[in-house]
Amino acid sequence: MKTNETFEQHLRKSNLSENTIHSYLWTVNFYYAHYDEISKENLLAYKGYLMEFFKSKTVNLRIQAMNKYLEFLHKDRFRLKAVKVQQKNFLENVVSNADYNFLKKQLKKDGNMEWYFVVWYLAATGARVSELIQIKIEHVELGYFDLYTKGGKLRRLYIPRKLRTETLEWLEESNRASGYLFLNRYGKRITTRGISQQLKNYADKYGLDKKVVYPHSFRHRYAKNFLEKYNDIALLADLMGHESIETTRIYLRRTASEQQALVDKIVTW
Repeated sequence: MKTNETFEQHLRKSNLSENTIHSYLWTVNFYYAHYDEISKENLLAYKGYLMEFFKSKTVNLRIQAMNKYLEFLHKDRFRLKAVKVQQKNFLENVVSNADYNFLKKQLKKDGNMEWYFVVWYLAATGARVSELIQIKIEHVELGYFDLYTKGGKLRRLYIPRKLRTETLEWLEESNRASGYLFLNRYGKRITTRGISQQLKNYADKYGLDKKVVYPHSFRHRYAKNFLEKYNDIALLADLMGHESIETTRIYLRRTASEQQALVDKIVTW
């Protein structure tokens, strides 16, 4: 039997990240802490244990790790099948229009203009936070920002006219004509982590639910609002940079709170 030490060497030759290597080794060590040998019976028992105590995504990560180990041992015949990830029939933790508008209004009222625009850009462009921090003043003037997605595909991130006009007025008042749009207090480009943390701080300050005030939540809001105004899911998939239209279909579903409100209104018997 090859040892975990040689398995670790094998993983390192595969150019895997430190996190992945650590996760794979942890999974194999955990297996041997509970089972003496590699057998189909033991592997299925391990899978059953994982399914009982962990979410489907975590189970599949553990299965992937064990399959990598089995491949290393040349015991591919024992490979485990991934479990089906149950897709929820509702969207979770999406900021409501009311909370989004309230947050924008409060930020503007308090003179936190940069954060007012951060929130507005996230919700009005559908940008991922990693894309948002790449937007430059030159892109605002153009009205769009071209991004190259995985596989070399071009995605154009449009900046709506109303947002563009107000941004340019703000930039003129701030005497800024070039460079990254969103900067930190040191005048450097803001980080994704900085945005996430500051949004949580503002959620605290304004009494909003922190679970719904995070960057990707506003991207969800963009998609929901777009489909409500203009029901073209193929266009939305292009605008959001989804590889498959199936990914976009989730936005046709209602959020959990919307479902609750409808049930409360309809079910009166």
